[in-house]
Amino acid sequence: MVVSIYVFLILLSFSALYPFWNGLVVSFNEGIDTSKGGVTFWPRAFTLDNYKVVFSDDNLMNAFFISVSRTVIGTVAAVFMTALLAYGLGKSYLMGRKFFTVFFVFTMYFGGGLVPTFLLINSLGLNNKFLVFIIPGLISVWNMIVFRTFFKSLPAGLEESAQIDGCGNWGTFLKIVLPLSGPIIATLGLFTAVAHWNDWFVPTIYINNENLMPVQTILRRILNSNLIQEAGNLSPETLERIAKKSLTSKALINATIMVVTLPIMLVYPFVQKYFVKGVLVGSLKE
Repeated sequence: MVVSIYVFLILLSFSALYPFWNGLVVSFNEGIDTSKGGVTFWPRAFTLDNYKVVFSDDNLMNAFFISVSRTVIGTVAAVFMTALLAYGLGKSYLMGRKFFTVFFVFTMYFGGGLVPTFLLINSLGLNNKFLVFIIPGLISVWNMIVFRTFFKSLPAGLEESAQIDGCGNWGTFLKIVLPLSGPIIATLGLFTAVAHWNDWFVPTIYINNENLMPVQTILRRILNSNLIQEAGNLSPETLERIAKKSLTSKALINATIMVVTLPIMLVYPFVQKYFVKGVLVGSLKE
């Protein structure tokens, strides 16, 4: 029985990891050789040309910078603002606490729809602005509920002691509550960062400026068009390699996917130790 379980888990892990590994292998293989088929577990004709194209293309590098900037700024701002809202709503003496709680929870189940949201974003002057990546996602109601549950699990004596020592609400929040909230901040911060990093839909709707396009939107455009020229302004040397079929759309797409995927994957090991404690917070009763 134990052996069958291990065999099943090994097969399941292989089925999940192999597509990523094969994409990595293809990204390091010559395009013309890949088109022949049979490239599975290791490159048959190793090359770095695919990555040279990705890193030499100004449009892709600018898009990569936009994605990194959006992810860092958006994650920090969203986690801080959501935690601040949760801290306030967690106080029983807050006037209208139940009303505000119901008001926020209502938005989890009912939304205005795409057209009213577009009109709102347009009226706020956020179209074709970098802030359209940040401001609409500042508050996550689900994350707020998880934050509030975690804050309630902290010993009440800590805040009382801080208030006796003359610490106000801001001081208590910044100096006592946030430093003790490492697990939940790391967990929800990672989830928020992944959402920002993977998002391609928002810029598709609200951004027309090519200089503000994140790399995920450009990658989707390449995938949909299946044209290698969509990557941007390619050099004459690159165009020559395309003509010789040493570079193909499939090889370049896989190289771009690796460049987009690896950074966010490298973050996981640094916050993994917080997952068990942080993720289970949402399962606790308030």
